[in-house]
Amino acid sequence: MKRFVLSTLLLSLTVALWGCGGDGNDEPAPAATINVSQESISVPASGGEYTINVTTTGKEWGAYANKDFIVIDAKNTTSQSGSVTITVAANPLTEARAGEVTIMSGAARKTITVSQEAAEEAAYYSPDGYTLVWNDEFDKGSELNGDDWVHEVQNSGWVNHELQNYVNHTTPNGKFVTEIRDGKLRITALKENGKIYSGRVYAKRNTGWKYGYIEASIKLPKGKGTWPAFWMMPVNFHSWPADGEIDIMEEVGYHPNYVSSSLHANAHVHSNGTQVTHDMYCEGAEGEFHTYAIEWTAQNITTYVDGQVQLSYDNRGLGTDDWPYDAPFYVIFNLAWGGDWGGAQGVDENALPVTMEVDYVRVFQKK
Repeated sequence: MKRFVLSTLLLSLTVALWGCGGDGNDEPAPAATINVSQESISVPASGGEYTINVTTTGKEWGAYANKDFIVIDAKNTTSQSGSVTITVAANPLTEARAGEVTIMSGAARKTITVSQEAAEEAAYYSPDGYTLVWNDEFDKGSELNGDDWVHEVQNSGWVNHELQNYVNHTTPNGKFVTEIRDGKLRITALKENGKIYSGRVYAKRNTGWKYGYIEASIKLPKGKGTWPAFWMMPVNFHSWPADGEIDIMEEVGYHPNYVSSSLHANAHVHSNGTQVTHDMYCEGAEGEFHTYAIEWTAQNITTYVDGQVQLSYDNRGLGTDDWPYDAPFYVIFNLAWGGDWGGAQGVDENALPVTMEVDYVRVFQKK
């Protein structure tokens, strides 16, 4: 009886081993193959749109680009044949640039290289007598360049009784308050776990610039409670308003499309009604890109909206109380929520999330 049981067990084990073994029926399926109608694209500086046909032996496929100046639109991705349209933006730079589009199906990958010619001349307005010394076109990576930019990190109520918490890149749950997407800097105010979060970023915080022409293209958000701004503060700051503040553009959501410029100093400050400020209606400021700029010299500060003068103020020779603007200042973009001005008529949290977008910022100085 024991011998019969042992023989039976040996037979069962042998059958099991045969089942695990070597007829090859359980080998992993071969990786998918991907074919594309074009593996490289040469693009002129003016940009262009290209359609690539895709076939794969896999059940489905997808595509992504590794550069923000390349936008893709894939069709029929759940079939074994389809197409991807690759749109390349105009190159504003006087140097060539390159990127890649990757087609993926299962573990298989196929790369399409994209190379673009340089612009013959920089594709931006250069004021007479000025030379570009620094710019950010927000066309590289997904986050701000840490060599150029720094985030402010502060809790709500830090200044002006504002309601937002300023954080570095993301909220505690990982949602972006600042990111680079589609060639734009996006600053978003949002609500998470009962708190409002947003972004405030500084360009060249430790050096700044003294005098120049500075311009940015900005799309403002909509919503009661928003308070976006493009402004400047002194590098060597000790006290406010003695050291000065230059507000190139501000707007509040309860007064939509009215943008303002202001200068703050001991001799002109809003707290005692002596401020130097001016606002003007800019149709489509909320929801469309417009240019906001400052020309700043030792004798005068003039701000502009789409090339039209907004505010002009002369150095009257009255000393630093009236003109503390002869020192390096750095550029700031931020999106506040509520506060003394932004929340003067209440806030509407139903508007959240809201996003301020910056297409570029450029700094020119005289040689």
